[in-house]
Amino acid sequence: MFDNLSKKLNSALHVIKGHGKITEINIAESLKEVRRALLDADVSFKIAKDFTLNVKEKAIGRNVLTDLHPGQLMIKIVKDELTKLMGGEHVGVNLSSEPSIILLAGLQGSGKTTFSGKLANYLKKKKQKNPILVACDVYRPAAIDQLKLLGEQIKVPVFTEEDNKDPVSIAKNALSYAKKNKNNLIIIDTAGRLAIDEVLMNEIRNIKEATNPSEILFVVDSMTGQDAVNTAKAFNDVLNFDGVILTKLDGDTRGGAALTIRSVVEKPIKFVGTGEKLDALDIFYPERMADRILGMGDVVSLVERAQEVYDEKKAREISKKIAKNKFGFDDFLNQINQVKKMGNLKDTISMIPGASAMKDVDIDNDSFKHIEALIHSMTPKERSTPKIIDHSRKKRIAKGAGRDIQEINALLKQFEQMSKMMKMVQSGGAGKLMQMMNNLKN
Repeated sequence: MFDNLSKKLNSALHVIKGHGKITEINIAESLKEVRRALLDADVSFKIAKDFTLNVKEKAIGRNVLTDLHPGQLMIKIVKDELTKLMGGEHVGVNLSSEPSIILLAGLQGSGKTTFSGKLANYLKKKKQKNPILVACDVYRPAAIDQLKLLGEQIKVPVFTEEDNKDPVSIAKNALSYAKKNKNNLIIIDTAGRLAIDEVLMNEIRNIKEATNPSEILFVVDSMTGQDAVNTAKAFNDVLNFDGVILTKLDGDTRGGAALTIRSVVEKPIKFVGTGEKLDALDIFYPERMADRILGMGDVVSLVERAQEVYDEKKAREISKKIAKNKFGFDDFLNQINQVKKMGNLKDTISMIPGASAMKDVDIDNDSFKHIEALIHSMTPKERSTPKIIDHSRKKRIAKGAGRDIQEINALLKQFEQMSKMMKMVQSGGAGKLMQMMNNLKN
């Protein structure tokens, strides 16, 4: 997400960074490119124009023209304005009432039903809630079946009345059912349409009045760009919703919706969907997103993701194996699986400061497949004791995995280097490790 915007913004700001001194001329040139980058990202002309004017005013007001490090100061100003544009601070979901009722709205195809499962899964794990999903989409074929399947996967009950075609009645009955069964979180999945119409708006309004939700969330497909912003405005006029959910932010999206929806509807973005899996849901932090757009990474989110998949018991076992020189390819596979659990690989790498230089590299979770194929082609003995892998074994492993023998050579070399590094880190040999990394670079 935001790949093109990140490249263009960094290119525009490079004009500033490349000068020891900033003048009215080169700051205007840079901001012209910033405005063009925003327009290419499907940001409206008015918002793009206001954004660059605000940056210019702050730049002049803070004496960027005479500052010793004007490039750094300009980046800071642009980052602050991006953060402000996307809402400033994170706003969480309101769960203060008992039970908490969350009503989801949006057009068909926005990812609303999938998000309902993701949200139930997230709040069950993070907030120790006892959720129930309510199927109020009585129009879309297989909508109820989809919700049931999601409920089974996350072990959350789904309330349905398949003979009842009145969504308002279903929602009311679900509240009574949840009260009897002590579900303290009710997530109502409503019907969408291919376009905004009077029937859809009346129905969602009636469900709102019947259930009195503590939170109304508008789910929007971020790949629809500026159309997403216009749709959000139409729904907000009717529902006065509490927050926005952007789905499919891992797709080929220009990012305009994420950048401008907050300023148009004056409602915060609360979550973003970053993949198909039920744990591919991120809290939206405007400041962290601004950092990532400008190629500064997002170390806090990276650490949070790592903590979620961290297995302390396995970490201790691996630590012991490293100390005894018994770290093998089965352990290496385990580490790969830990990384994959952190989500989309390219998205995870973008959280590393300075990783913007890797944006042109074609990286995804399939990048591990050839490594996994080679390891699975090894015998248990070869995986536990890689040193026994000689030329004949290499030929067999490569053939079994359908790969070239050069790849198994490269894998063994990388594995040996990584094992040495891990051993040095554990023994406190930071100086040796740095020296070894420098040797590898050279």
